[in-house]
Amino acid sequence: MEISIIALPLIASIISGFFGKFIGDRNSEIVTSLLVSISAIFSCIVLYEVVQNQYEENIIIATWINSGSLDVNWSMKIDSLSAVMLVVVTSVSALVHIYSIGYMSQDPHKPRFMAYLSLFTFAMLMLVTSDNFIQLFFGWEGVGLCSYFLIGFWFKKDTANAAAIKAFVVNRVGDFGFALGIFLIFYLFGTVNYSEVFEQIPTITNKNLNFLGIEINAIDLICLLLFIGAMGKSAQIFLHTWLPDAMEGPTPVSALIHAATMVTAGVFLVVRCSPIYEYSELALNIVTIVGMSTAFFAATVALVQTDIKKIIAYSTCSQLGYMFFATGVGAYNIAMFHLFTHAFFKALLFLGSGSVIHAFKDEQNINNMGGVWKKLPYTYSLMVIGTLALTGFPFLSGFYSKDAIIEFAYLRGNTTGYYAAGVGILTAFLTSIYSWRLMFKTFHGEYNNKEIKIEETHESPAVMLIPLIFLAVGAIFAGITFKELFIGNEGFKYFWSDSIFFLKPLSTEHPPLWFLILTPTLVIISIPISYYLFLKNKNLTKQIVKVNQPLYQFLLNKWYFDELYANVFVKPSKRIGLFLWKFFDLKIIDGFGPDGISALIKKFSIKANKFQSGFIYQYAFIMLLGFSALLTFLIVK
Repeated sequence: MEISIIALPLIASIISGFFGKFIGDRNSEIVTSLLVSISAIFSCIVLYEVVQNQYEENIIIATWINSGSLDVNWSMKIDSLSAVMLVVVTSVSALVHIYSIGYMSQDPHKPRFMAYLSLFTFAMLMLVTSDNFIQLFFGWEGVGLCSYFLIGFWFKKDTANAAAIKAFVVNRVGDFGFALGIFLIFYLFGTVNYSEVFEQIPTITNKNLNFLGIEINAIDLICLLLFIGAMGKSAQIFLHTWLPDAMEGPTPVSALIHAATMVTAGVFLVVRCSPIYEYSELALNIVTIVGMSTAFFAATVALVQTDIKKIIAYSTCSQLGYMFFATGVGAYNIAMFHLFTHAFFKALLFLGSGSVIHAFKDEQNINNMGGVWKKLPYTYSLMVIGTLALTGFPFLSGFYSKDAIIEFAYLRGNTTGYYAAGVGILTAFLTSIYSWRLMFKTFHGEYNNKEIKIEETHESPAVMLIPLIFLAVGAIFAGITFKELFIGNEGFKYFWSDSIFFLKPLSTEHPPLWFLILTPTLVIISIPISYYLFLKNKNLTKQIVKVNQPLYQFLLNKWYFDELYANVFVKPSKRIGLFLWKFFDLKIIDGFGPDGISALIKKFSIKANKFQSGFIYQYAFIMLLGFSALLTFLIVK
């Protein structure tokens, strides 16, 4: 059964990708959705076994590399950490497959799309079930490749192609650091298997290395290199620029890749490597700072965006920041709890936005929507649930997981922890503001679309709404259901067992009452504030924007990261490339190489051609000269 979990999506991808033309669009959709759904059911059974019986297993599928001390297997590591990820990946993927049947109904390339979705699911499952860093890297690169296919699925759109390339290139930057981290692990320990590496970590706590002329602790360096990879995959600040652009792909892609699976791979990596990170205070502090910076940065940018999918994309970026600063303060289990709950409500919001886009015939600008909550009652109701969960409204999933992150950051008791908690509270308030801005401008107020009459908007079909209902159930109940198991004082020790390592036990104290009620109070207050600013008194909002025009432009242009990278990296690289091409390639290599030789031959041919005059006396004269030269040579010799 366990092997079937990863085999079924691969089989689905092969059937739809290679035989979709023969079995037809509908059969491709049914086969892929059915097989991935079966994989999701099996994953739930595995998680149940882990919860009830503390089931752990390391299933060797095949021997992969066996050379010297390098012994790498294709394997399936089952423990509480991988079991949670299996449920998240397969359940969201199954719902996205089903949703895509309705959303992609008019697309002429449905089998290819479903094949990519299933292949992505397989790669992600290989990543989360690996027992060594090489298989992890295989899955890591696999999801990167599939994301390139999916983001650029509509390849006739130039923007989709550019977004796919951007995602691929930015991730390669992070992956280079990740690869260096794996090389360093093998150099120091002679193995890449998790269990063997983690056992040896305490033996090198005092070992220093010279890296780029800097003396640095070996464990610090390993953690930082691995984290660079995590930053790229999970779109943390400085390596985040690909995430909003990736919204050029179909909406189901946004839900699958950018809500619950690929972008959470970086968080999973840090949690899986907790036996390493726990010995590096430097790395944990950096993870915390990067995480809280990303959370705040993405929330501020989301405040002014107008593309419905990009607002939710920046929200994803912000929530990933929460997960990272949770790992940075040592609360790995709480980071996984938020990853788990976030998968449901963020996939719900993405697929809900897809339902809105579907109703507006591919319109994505929220300024061109409004006044359709009665026309789209089911989509509206379900997106309200997702929004409440995202903002951390009391007693929904996000309330339990996000507030727990802020509380444990506060209980960390050090300067970094206090800063992270403060930024977390401010970001929670901003999250609620931009989330309700999206809801009010999309569904309430006046109808603003000049291209489509309001009568033409319509609710999505059942095949798109049913996945939203399942996700809404998770958005409501996942937090309260799994809270004690994931982060309870007794439950988490039993559940997580050895899959997460805590060098220092988490604090069991409770923050003061004022701190506990501060975030929920701000979240609740933000609803009437958003209503007033974006619905009741729009003139006030316009005045605020006018007075703060430089700040507005700064946020609208996403802190000018893209412009900065264009001037620092892209344009100089293009200039260097053009110089090398025109001077070295064209003038030197081609000039003295094939072009030069062909030009020389051409000149000789033109000269030789002049001897072909057609006059017999000239030919006889040349023959006489040749014969004389030959006689002279023979006589002299």
